[in-house]
Amino acid sequence: MAAPEPIHTDLHRIAITGIIWKQDEDGSRKYLITKRSPTKKAWPNRWTVPGGGIETTDYMAGEATFQNSESPQWYNAVETTLRREIREEVGLEVSDIQYLLDVAFIRPDGIPAIVLSFYCKYASGEVVLDEDATEFAWITAAEAEKYELIQGIDHEILMVEERLAAA
Repeated sequence: MAAPEPIHTDLHRIAITGIIWKQDEDGSRKYLITKRSPTKKAWPNRWTVPGGGIETTDYMAGEATFQNSESPQWYNAVETTLRREIREEVGLEVSDIQYLLDVAFIRPDGIPAIVLSFYCKYASGEVVLDEDATEFAWITAAEAEKYELIQGIDHEILMVEERLAAA
């Protein structure tokens, strides 16, 4: 299948995802997935992990790390976005944020997109879903195949499981 034609060659929508994990009392690791609302334009009713797009307000609201006559610079904009998205979508706090991989694709509307995928440890809170999701589940990596996940999410969960098992 041919990819859609990009409407920009040098501009990309940048999104962040976070595979949240926790260790159960029996020693098994569980991963948080959420079911997207049926009203979502992209992948309605599919299971995924929390995430969303970087917005300039994610970093411009804070003090610049460096400021000179050319341009202010903000460190950790990606982590700031990831923490915001996780709080907004599922109401949790996370720790130990680690980079997993990046994914590039052309959306059906022609907008090039880059998704930066991270994994992070559950730190605190109870899952409270926003309007973009209808259900949630804490699953093992082996259970991922039982859910209709957005393409690649099952693979990413298995990658995280392998990394954590090797640590």
